[in-house]
This record gives sequence, C-alpha cells and structure tokens, in this order.
Amino acid sequence: MLDNPYQDPNKTTPPYSRNIPRYQSKRKSSNCCLKCICFCYCLILLIVLILVSAAVYFLATARPQIPTYRVESLDVTAFDAQMDFSLYAEFLVTVRAENPNSHIAFVYGEDSSVVVEFQDSVLCSGKMPAFYQGYLDTSIMKIALSGKSAFGSGLQEALMQSRHAGRIPLLVMVRVPVVVEVVKIRLQQIYVLVNCTLVVDKLTPNTKPQILSSNYTVGVRSEDVDFNLGSF
Repeated sequence: MLDNPYQDPNKTTPPYSRNIPRYQSKRKSSNCCLKCICFCYCLILLIVLILVSAAVYFLATARPQIPTYRVESLDVTAFDAQMDFSLYAEFLVTVRAENPNSHIAFVYGEDSSVVVEFQDSVLCSGKMPAFYQGYLDTSIMKIALSGKSAFGSGLQEALMQSRHAGRIPLLVMVRVPVVVEVVKIRLQQIYVLVNCTLVVDKLTPNTKPQILSSNYTVGVRSEDVDFNLGSF
C-alpha cells in the first residue's frame, strides 16, 4: 500500500473505538423492594401480636361467661279444644336471664321467636321483647304466647296419658338475635338458640302448672355455623 504523501508521518492514526453502552445497576431498586416487603411483614406480625396480647389480656381480666336462661313459671290462660278439632292455647312464660359478666353486655333484638311444642306439635308461639342487658344484670321477662293447632286423635291420646301420669313434657324453643357488647364496642350480631325441655304436672286453663323438671341446651348460630355451648 502506497503512503499518503500528504499525511504527517509523525501523526499516528487513533485506533478504532466505539461507545460501550452502560447498564444501570438494579441492585439499589431491589434492595428497596426487599426493605418494603420486610417492613410489611414486620408490621403485620406486630399487629397480630398486639391483637393476640389484647385477647389474652381480655380473657384474663374479663373472664367471659355464658349467660344463663331459666323458665321461672308457666301460666296457662287458655287451653281449650275447639269445635273444629283444633286446640287453642295461651301461655304466659316468665323467663329469667342472668348476665354474670362485668365487662360484657348483650343487646337482644326484635327478630326473635318463642315456640312451645308437645309431641312435635306446636301449641303456641310468640316473641321476646327487645332489650339491653347490662353488666352483672338479671332480667325478668314475661312472654305472652298463643296459638291454634290441629288436635287429632293421636295428640289427644298422648295428652290424656300424660295428664293421667301427672307428667306432661313440653319443649320451649327460643331463637333471638343478640349483639355482644365488649367494653362499649359492639360486635357482629349472632343468634342465640335455647331449647328448654320442661315437665309440668298439668295443663288446665287459669292455672299455674308446677315445673317438675327442666333441662336447657344453649347454642349460637353465626353465618349458618352452629356452636353448641352446652346444657345445664
């Protein structure tokens, strides 16, 4: 190759070069993401620990107990066989509700039902009054029940046999919406279910039958989930 006569012999040609692209490191952004994730997990763990500690403290100090319910008396104001072979009954049931808790109150709602059955046949029904039951409170409720039911030969025979024996079994079923109030904080509404099996000596109009024996079963229903709280 011939030399360029116009080229300065003392000047060297720079080697061929190109710009190398620089890539920004992602280490800094990755560290920020990890810190955020760790912070979120720590915050969640702290909240869980606070809630668990609060629950343990509440259980240790408040010592929550199940309210007790008892049928004090049963007055029969009407119990008559009708001409259409039906039975008309009117009862006045006195119920005693005790709240043994010093930090828990109960708000009883209006959408309640009280049913009295004999041999799986409904004799009468009614509703509990809506009321607020405060701390360490005992409430006495008088519930008026009435109803008309079919009085077939099978029911007549079973009732006559029970009357002669002096032991008439009755089933009182109570369903009432309740809102639990813990230290002025109201929780989600639940349904309290009380089944009371009574044995009385008679069912005649304008009398107060003697309650020979009673057994109670209490349960709770929340969002179609039933919890049996035991019997007494």
